[in-house]
Amino acid sequence: MNALEARLANRIVRGGPITVADYMAAALDDPDHGYYRQADPLGAAGDFTTAPEISQLFGELIGAWLIDCWGQAGKPAPVNLVELGPGRGTPMADIMRVARYAPDWLSAVRLHLVEINPRLRQAQAGLLAAHNPQWHDTLATVPDGPIMLVANEFLDALPIRQLVFWDGTWRERLVGWSEETGFAFMLSTGPSSLSLLVPATFAPQQGSVYELSPTAIAAGAEIAHRVAQYGGAALIVDYGRADSALGESLQAVRAHKMVNVFDDPGKADLSAHVDFAALARIAGEAGVQVSGPAAQGAFLNALGIGVRADRLKRGLAADAAAALYRAVERLTEPEKMGELFKALAITSPGIIPAGFS
Repeated sequence: MNALEARLANRIVRGGPITVADYMAAALDDPDHGYYRQADPLGAAGDFTTAPEISQLFGELIGAWLIDCWGQAGKPAPVNLVELGPGRGTPMADIMRVARYAPDWLSAVRLHLVEINPRLRQAQAGLLAAHNPQWHDTLATVPDGPIMLVANEFLDALPIRQLVFWDGTWRERLVGWSEETGFAFMLSTGPSSLSLLVPATFAPQQGSVYELSPTAIAAGAEIAHRVAQYGGAALIVDYGRADSALGESLQAVRAHKMVNVFDDPGKADLSAHVDFAALARIAGEAGVQVSGPAAQGAFLNALGIGVRADRLKRGLAADAAAALYRAVERLTEPEKMGELFKALAITSPGIIPAGFS
């Protein structure tokens, strides 16, 4: 039993079962032992690989997207350029590489990175020192003002609640612990008040699961209110569902393989599908313009990833060019990342964000 597992077990023994969200929050964000407070999780030597680590094309196209929206917004200066969960700094380095074509953008931006992992902050500092980044634990401490924001694979790691339809009512799935079983799922003894948030159009069967993330919805609302108040644009790219639906998606990944969510808390990445329909709904209530969600493949193709790849391959050796096109396929093909991953834009009214029909 690792230190975090012992802490969680003691918490449950003393206070009773905890929600799935409480378990996720502890496993991912515990100040001493949380997954995102410790080692570098990215790349072949880590636990998972994100789109910017697959190809520079992803970040470059996002950079062009941001600069285009900034121009449509009237080129506010200064403008807060914000990334939620910037990894090693690779995506932002690719975004800022595009800035050589827009020197007015480069002089206007004030770079803010929302990151809690000390090792990743160190890597970001090495790549982005020329842009004078400022770090934050949350979006709340980013200064007020016009904003251009990107969040790639950030919302999927925010804690979720799970409801299970059982004996005609929605009950909350909880996490219990005992000496005999260790951690195990169980159901609340009575109906959950969260059942009021389940879409009335669903026709659940015995055992149906509905997932919702109040934390992700709150993050989406905060982003939308900033755009509504100060102007700008935000691009959210993540994996998930275009429409709210029943189904369980909570998963744990370690060393690029699926593992049990209760194995070694704090040592594996926990994530769940983003409900883009709910995100779009809450953002729209803030008075901003919402575009999408669009499938990542369609979005990147519309931005011209194929054209950029054709130009980038000039002068490359045959094996390097082949690797480049394999990366494009991984990002855009429906059976790979092209369909499961979605893009959602939150912009000031009047901005026409590229990549959305």
